[in-house]
Amino acid sequence: MKSVNMSAGLLLSACLALSVSCNSGGDKKDDKAAKDTAASVMAAPPAAPKDVMVVKHKVANFAKWKIGYESGDSIRAAHGLHNYVIGRGLEDSNTVLVAMFMDDADKAKAFASDPVLKDAMKKHGVTSNPEFDYIHRVSGDTNTLSTMDRVMVKHKVKDFDAWKKVFDEDKQARKDAGLTDRSLGYTVGDNHMVSIVFAINDMAKVKAFMSSKSLADKMKAGGVEGPPTSFMYKVVQKY
Repeated sequence: MKSVNMSAGLLLSACLALSVSCNSGGDKKDDKAAKDTAASVMAAPPAAPKDVMVVKHKVANFAKWKIGYESGDSIRAAHGLHNYVIGRGLEDSNTVLVAMFMDDADKAKAFASDPVLKDAMKKHGVTSNPEFDYIHRVSGDTNTLSTMDRVMVKHKVKDFDAWKKVFDEDKQARKDAGLTDRSLGYTVGDNHMVSIVFAINDMAKVKAFMSSKSLADKMKAGGVEGPPTSFMYKVVQKY
C-alpha cells in the first residue's frame, strides 16, 4: 500500500513538474511573440501622406455653395477624389480653398477639365475661374491643433533636395515666428514647384516673419526663384 501511495505521489510530482515546464515554455513563447510584434510596429515606416488636389475660387454665397459642393460627393469619388478640407480666406471669406485626397492625378485632371464640372460650379455660385493644383505630398502633420488658421505658400525652387535641406534647418525659426509645419509637397511631375501649408499660431509674428530679411535670405540660400505666393485661410470643415 505504501508502495502504491509512493508511486502515485511520484507520478503527481512528475505531472506538476511537466505542467510548470510547459507553462514556462508557453510564457517564453508569448513574451517572444509580443516582443517581435512590438519590434515590427516600431520598425514599420509611417504611412506616406496622400496626394491632394487643391481648388481655389470665389463664391457668391458660401452656405449655398457648400450645399452644392457636398451634393457632388459621389461624382468626385467616381473620379478618385475624396473630401478632406474646406477653408475660407481670412481677408475674403468668399474665397474658398478645397483640398481633396487624390487617388490618381490624371483622373483628377480629367475631372477638372470636364465641362460638367464647370457647369456645376456655375450653378452653385462660383464667380471666378478656379485655380487647380495637383500636389504630391512628401510630409504631413495630422496632430490636432487648437488653431484653424492656415497659410499656403507656393514658390519655385532650383533644386528640391537642396531647398528642403535649408528649409528643414530653419524649422525652429518658423516655430519662433508662430508657424507650425502642416504639409509639404510639390506639383505632381514637377518637384521645382513647391507647396507648403503652415498653421498660424500668432498672426502678428507670422506677418513680420514673412516680410523679414532673414526669411528672404533663407529663401535665396535655398534656391527659391521668383517671389512666392501665399493664401491665408481658416479651416471651416475637415472631413
